[in-house]
Amino acid sequence: MNLITILGPTASGKTKLATQLAATIGGEIISADSRQVYRGMNIGTGKDLNEYRVNNQTIPYHIIDIADAGYKYNVYEYQRDFVSAYNQIISQQKTPIVCGGTGLYIEAVLKGYKLVSVPENKILRDALANKSLEELSNMLHAYKKTHNQSDVDTAKRAIRAIEIADYYQHNLVNETDYPQLKSGIIGLDINREKRRERISARLKNRIDEGMIDEVQGLLNSGISANDLIYYGLEYKYLTLYCTKQLSFNDMFSQLEIAIHQFAKRQMTWFRGMERRGFTIHWIDALLPEEEKLKQVQNILNF
Repeated sequence: MNLITILGPTASGKTKLATQLAATIGGEIISADSRQVYRGMNIGTGKDLNEYRVNNQTIPYHIIDIADAGYKYNVYEYQRDFVSAYNQIISQQKTPIVCGGTGLYIEAVLKGYKLVSVPENKILRDALANKSLEELSNMLHAYKKTHNQSDVDTAKRAIRAIEIADYYQHNLVNETDYPQLKSGIIGLDINREKRRERISARLKNRIDEGMIDEVQGLLNSGISANDLIYYGLEYKYLTLYCTKQLSFNDMFSQLEIAIHQFAKRQMTWFRGMERRGFTIHWIDALLPEEEKLKQVQNILNF
């Protein structure tokens, strides 16, 4: 098998399982996380780089820390970078292991979506500027051709998704065609209550580990508040706290709710992938690591 994919909602333990598997079979990790591409955004994105050290060996990883914070990385660039990483790993007779929770990125590379780099549309952006996230989400769903229906937890991300959908609707494009890839897909399944417990505990831990200082440091480095808010979730709410637009308690409670909602959207996407023809082998995220690894090996015949 030339490709393995490990997916699941946030806080399900994807990175640990992926790195353990990589250490066992001689693999390398290709991240499928839309925020881990940014340098300096470590705690808030859950890079957990310490988990890439397994049994005294360092597991190589790709598409992490490749862009400056403030940049707006996109799925078109991800496809390009994925193909480069995939070819590099295969050329070394290693096994690529895609690991992440950004369903759009995962599905784009597995299906070989035909995408183009869509330019900004200032007229459209200005027309959408005062609309709520709910209004924007409803508009996005009205487009017949759009790949991104889930990763839009801020108005700016929703506007960008509409911009892309609108471009496809009104333009004939020379599309980049990537090959479809066959992958064994493992999903980490965790019941709603346990998932909520893990998300809440992890949020507290990340704040204790210095997540607020991380965001303040990014602001101090010259990255604008609006650029950080664009990334959503931790960076949205912590920026609002650091700029004194939210109290600590309001920041924590609103962020906690937002992460729970995000995890739900992730699962909706993965279930949608199954309806669109992908076979996902689900295993219990709460099993001991050794048992999970054994199940993965049995499913994938390693």
